[in-house]
Amino acid sequence: MITHPLLAVGLLLILGYLGGRAANALKLPRVSGYLVAGMLFSPSFFNILSSQLIDRDLYVITEIALSIIAYSIGGSLVLDRLKRVGKSVLWITLSQGGSVFVLTVAFLLPAMPFLTGFQGSEYSLLETYLPMALVIGALSIATASSPLLAIISELRARGLFTTTLLGVIAISYGLSIIFFALASAIASILIHPGAVFGIKMLGEAMGEIIFSLLLGIPAAMFLITIARAVRRREALLMVILGILFGTSGVASLLKLSPLLANMVVGFVIVNLERRHHDFFLVVEQIQEPLFGLFFGLAGAHIDLRILKAAGLLTVAILVIRMGGKQLGAWIGTRVSRAPRNVKKYMGLALFPKANLAMGLVLMGKEVFPSPIVSNFLVNVVVGTVIISQLIGLPLVKYALGKVGETITAEEGL
Repeated sequence: MITHPLLAVGLLLILGYLGGRAANALKLPRVSGYLVAGMLFSPSFFNILSSQLIDRDLYVITEIALSIIAYSIGGSLVLDRLKRVGKSVLWITLSQGGSVFVLTVAFLLPAMPFLTGFQGSEYSLLETYLPMALVIGALSIATASSPLLAIISELRARGLFTTTLLGVIAISYGLSIIFFALASAIASILIHPGAVFGIKMLGEAMGEIIFSLLLGIPAAMFLITIARAVRRREALLMVILGILFGTSGVASLLKLSPLLANMVVGFVIVNLERRHHDFFLVVEQIQEPLFGLFFGLAGAHIDLRILKAAGLLTVAILVIRMGGKQLGAWIGTRVSRAPRNVKKYMGLALFPKANLAMGLVLMGKEVFPSPIVSNFLVNVVVGTVIISQLIGLPLVKYALGKVGETITAEEGL
């Protein structure tokens, strides 16, 4: 077992490169290769990386990568482009989110006793099955941003479909947090009648969204001000990374969302800074190794015991979630009269589930007094995130290829 951080980073980069090449040879996105390479390193497979390395020593890599990914997502939200697809983005986001939530809850309520094994007098509809269904439904809304951005970067996808997809992903993050806060509040009231915990959680979640967004504005203006004195691209990269990492650090200290704050930084830069192309080109130069490390570590978190514990319920949630994404995207594109390609392929591209769900479920489990129920809930959510990304990433690549917005043919690393 490897315990030295630098040795682990070196192996992740090399194995990630080889995994990316193998994925390209199989006509899969490189991200899938990075995930599989990391998965083979995990304690559940060949036990090459220690749990302390994965969970603690290398966690800063995850924070660095997410800061840059969030900035890049915000930079994709150009107002001039969004004006052309703004109606579609809003309708698709709301309809796919609502459809996933409603279908998931409606399916889980009657099926929960049989798929979880929670049967007996200690389990009831109002205090167990409905709260679990509400939380799982809310956590099923958000689509994974980081792997989709990696695939878009790999294929250099540009166009109406890609712009719409990025807009839906960005807004769905906030929507998922809101739904989760509401679901947790209702679940808390059902389990603990008269409790104020749920209302408090709702207020905290809304405050987190608002203050995270506000934090990104002064950070972006500070970056623009400093960048006026910068002439070399290498120096510009240095300044950008300093602002992004500093923003993430401040957000974490204030218990806000670094992801939302850095998305706002990217959004402000791309819409207000005259040299905005330079601000994103310099970051693209370091994205590939960061993607390799980030998704390699994500794969290393995969635990076979969790996948086994999730069982049939995980599979059922994934199937219902896919149906909800497809139905919601179809409704949203029909109402907004989106182009044919957007109607046909948007649902497929929204299937990978966001890692955000894993962070939120660790908060949501506090609602449930039974450790058996709360631990089972965590296992199910983690299982759905992992499997949806392994299955869904090739679907994203397929959708982008079908709409014809990839600038270059697929290239190996």
